[in-house]
Amino acid sequence: MSVFFHGSSVCFPKPLSEEEETRYLDRYKNGDTQARNILIEHNLRLVAHVAKKYTAGGRFSSVDFDDIVSIGTIGLIKGIDSFNTDKNVRLATYAARCIENEILMYIRSSKKYMNDVFLQDPVGHDFDGNEITVMDIVKTDDDPVPEQVSTKMEIIQMLDDMKEVLDDRERKIIYLRYALGGGDEVTQREIAKMMNISRSYVSRIEKKALGKISAKMNSKRKP
Repeated sequence: MSVFFHGSSVCFPKPLSEEEETRYLDRYKNGDTQARNILIEHNLRLVAHVAKKYTAGGRFSSVDFDDIVSIGTIGLIKGIDSFNTDKNVRLATYAARCIENEILMYIRSSKKYMNDVFLQDPVGHDFDGNEITVMDIVKTDDDPVPEQVSTKMEIIQMLDDMKEVLDDRERKIIYLRYALGGGDEVTQREIAKMMNISRSYVSRIEKKALGKISAKMNSKRKP
C-alpha cells in the first residue's frame, strides 16, 4: 500500500512495522542490498514529513518541496548506512536527524538563509558552563518524529524567551525538567533534593515559569 502525501506528486509506500524493519536491517547488515533499497523506499514518507516542516508556510517556504525531499533522501540513505542496530533507538528517530542535517546543510549553502539558526549552532550554556546547540535540545527518545521536528523551532524561541522572563532558579528547573541541556529529564523529586527544597515547591516554581513562558510566547503571536 502506498500513501499520497499532500504537497507532493509522489506516492510514498507505507512505513514498515517494527518487526519488518528489524528483519530488513538484519538482512542489510548481512550484505543484502535489496533490503537496503526496501528500507529506503519505506522511509520516504519520513523524508516528506521532515521536508514539509521546512517548506509549508515556514521561513524556508520558498524552497521547492520536491528539491528538499530529494536532499532529504540523501540524508535518509546516510542514516540507514550508518545506523547501529545495537542501539536502543528506532531507525526513524535516528534517520530523522540525518535527514534534517542534510536538508539544513543544503539550506545553509544558500546565501538567503546564512543568518538563520541550524542544528549545530549554539543556543546558550547549561548550568555547568557547557555550550548547548540546537541538536542537544532535540530529544531522541520514543517521541513521534513529526512532533520532534515540529517543536524544534519553538524550543529555540522558548530558550530566547526564558532569558527575558525567568530568574536563575526558574530557568534551572525548566532546563532540568525538560532536558534542554541534553541527557535525561529530571523529576521534580530529584530537583527538590538537588536544591534542598520541597517537591511541591519545585512544582509551583515550574508551573509559574511555564506560565511566564506561555504568556511571553502568546504576546509575540498577537498582531
